[in-house]
Amino acid sequence: MRKAQALVKVGKIQQRILLIRGEKVIIDADLAEAYGVTTKALNQAIRRNAVRFPPDFMFRLTKQEKLEVVTNCDHLQKLKFSPVNPRAFTEHGAIMVASVLNSPKAIAVSVFVVRAFVQLREAIAEHKELAKKIAQMERKLGDHDEKIMVLVEAIKQLMDTKPPPKTRRIGFHAD
Repeated sequence: MRKAQALVKVGKIQQRILLIRGEKVIIDADLAEAYGVTTKALNQAIRRNAVRFPPDFMFRLTKQEKLEVVTNCDHLQKLKFSPVNPRAFTEHGAIMVASVLNSPKAIAVSVFVVRAFVQLREAIAEHKELAKKIAQMERKLGDHDEKIMVLVEAIKQLMDTKPPPKTRRIGFHAD
């Protein structure tokens, strides 16, 4: 039962991880929901501990990025009319939020956040490995195709039913 519960939480968190600016991130509203606090409380804790959040841990979305996120993620529709652009947290930033919030729920949920990011990283690695194997197979098939064509041409030449060219017989011939 406990494992099933964990998988559901990791799966739910995994669905909230987005790819923005080439980084896998989770938006502040989703992180606040996961940690069981309001987005306002989460952002206040971030402001009080700003030195703990360098740019590689957290960044603010631009207006264009916010519009794209709201358009693509139905659960973030409430951000559409917010005057403030949301923050995006990388894996390290999401864990730092747990230490800043310092509540038992935040600490427990941070484990699920880490697992979600790790599973996503593993899935991406598997896809890259699969793409590499497919490329290798395509190269092998290309080589095989060339060899097969050479064999087909040789077989066609052997099957050619033209009569052999007339040659002169050797020796004396009485006509």
